[in-house]
Amino acid sequence: MRRLLPATLIFLLLGPLPGTAMRFPGVDESQRALATPVGLAPVRSGSLRFVRGWRLQSPNSHFGGFSALARPAPGRFLLVSDNGYVSRLALSPAGALTAFRIDPLPAPPGKRHRKLAVDYESFAFDPVSGRSWAGLENVNQIWRLDPRLTRVEAKAALPDWPSNSGPEALVRFADGRIIVFSEHGGDDPRGSEAVVYRGDPAAPNRKAVRFFYDTGGRGRVSDAAPLPDGRILLVHRRLGFDPVFTTILAVVDPADIAPGAVVRSVTIGRVPRALADNFEGAAVAAEGGRTWLWLVSDNNFNVWQRSLLLQFELVGLPPRRTADGNKAAR
Repeated sequence: MRRLLPATLIFLLLGPLPGTAMRFPGVDESQRALATPVGLAPVRSGSLRFVRGWRLQSPNSHFGGFSALARPAPGRFLLVSDNGYVSRLALSPAGALTAFRIDPLPAPPGKRHRKLAVDYESFAFDPVSGRSWAGLENVNQIWRLDPRLTRVEAKAALPDWPSNSGPEALVRFADGRIIVFSEHGGDDPRGSEAVVYRGDPAAPNRKAVRFFYDTGGRGRVSDAAPLPDGRILLVHRRLGFDPVFTTILAVVDPADIAPGAVVRSVTIGRVPRALADNFEGAAVAAEGGRTWLWLVSDNNFNVWQRSLLLQFELVGLPPRRTADGNKAAR
């Protein structure tokens, strides 16, 4: 009972509740936004070195609720919302906002404003084909979207995960593999359920390999992104009161994945306390011999939360194990 009461209070603060319509005080579809730099000096936590960040704001009624992030090109971002909209923005090398547009993502006919029908929680972009794969919670499906993000090309059913515990994180590798993590595993002692596809999940007769992820007390998985060395970066969200959100980053090796296996990760750092918020989107890119990480937060359409876009450099990552179990050279 002691644990139930704090959890209930936090849940009520986060709103809006599942199954409700997305309602706003008024409809504003203006295509304007503001990116205000975050005033925090560079700071390091483990392998996570904060570089810079922005608080994003827009009067557009559909702006916010960011649950996934993609970076299709340097300086360009796709911020996917759990209300079924995508915000496209561009930042100059100096960090100035140079372009912004928000558009609806595909939705079932007549269900645009029903959260249960358009709850986009995970997203992966393929720079080669321009297509994207999105994980929708509650309906437990993966949708393959066309390059314009206006049409669903194909759908794939996921396991019958509990409501509000669906495809929270989706990773796509260059070879076509897709790995999907559920938000949590309920009472299963093995951990959160996850699946791996050897190719496009929406292709005919594509089968998934099920495994489990042990979060190790880091909280629930909120997103994931592929690393240049072939491993997966996982974002964890742990709820509390001071702060409400603690974001813990870890890496997991896909080589450990096997049917029914329990996979574990290694912690690499935390988001600085001064920037604590509900981070649910991640993107990674390697440029100029350095590895960059971007995180975006979900404000849950609450006035007391922020939409933050942060940039980190990943430095001194723990080395990957070799086939004989030893650590590989960095």
